[in-house]
Amino acid sequence: MGTPEFAVAPLKALLDGGYTIAGVVTAPDRPAGRGQRIQMSAVKAFALSNGLPLAQPEQLRDEEFLQQLRAWDADVFVVVAFRMLPEEVFTIPPKGTFNLHASLLPQYRGAAPINRALMNGERQTGVTTFFIDKKMDTGQIIFREATDISADENAGQLHDRLMQMGAALVVKTIEAIAGGEVHPVSQSAVLKDRVKDAPKITKETRIIQWQQSPKTIYDQIRGLSPRPAAISELWHASGTPFALVKIISAKMEIATHSLNPGTLHIEGNVLRVACNNGFILITELQLAGKKAMSAAQFIAGFRHLGHYRFYVQKD
Repeated sequence: MGTPEFAVAPLKALLDGGYTIAGVVTAPDRPAGRGQRIQMSAVKAFALSNGLPLAQPEQLRDEEFLQQLRAWDADVFVVVAFRMLPEEVFTIPPKGTFNLHASLLPQYRGAAPINRALMNGERQTGVTTFFIDKKMDTGQIIFREATDISADENAGQLHDRLMQMGAALVVKTIEAIAGGEVHPVSQSAVLKDRVKDAPKITKETRIIQWQQSPKTIYDQIRGLSPRPAAISELWHASGTPFALVKIISAKMEIATHSLNPGTLHIEGNVLRVACNNGFILITELQLAGKKAMSAAQFIAGFRHLGHYRFYVQKD
């Protein structure tokens, strides 16, 4: 059971490992993109290309869907980046239902563990498999595998690494379940620090507060890069908004200066934005309705750039 690309890698790993996939469950086709064209999920595309039985329920408690699940007669359900399952679903298979989560549970329970770990400046994360229970991401842990986060890694890069780690961990978990060698432990047994949650990314989450430190802003940018991307409004010095800008990638610089937060500081092809005790050096950005561009392209194509600044919300 899964929807995005992150769920395809474990499904492929199970197929490649010789396991029989009784069926695949994914989200119904939805309109997506600027043109709002109906698109299938990455998991559906993979399932169709490999001739796997497929279900796309609107309601997980629908009796017809539940009957289909029972008819597949699977030993175990594997859940990766899918919806929260009702008890009527996760109690069907005799060997249980487990989930792959992109964090070291119990840390970063929720919808955006990769983004939130980076935005919080974490130095380590990982992947976890756990048996699903009635609450979100709280079930007993089967396996965890940790990995260090590099100082310049963004969400897209970390996603791809965890996707491959997760695929291997799903196969390891299936092998352990099949061999009767699973010894799950409660999440409280491995808890060492205060639990940090990973709620869904909202527009408010993406807005850069330029009065913050370079490190805080830099972690926010890389934690949202390349998608959905951190955002900020570019304003004319007269006090009128000009355009919403996605900040896709940047570097940080600790420095003493007297500039107001959000002020643009341009030297050649280098675009700095003043923040608290330093600068953010934007390397790639995208104006609303335009293609992504480098800072050099932005500077070259924008007249009187010194007459603009990024908006700073007043307390």
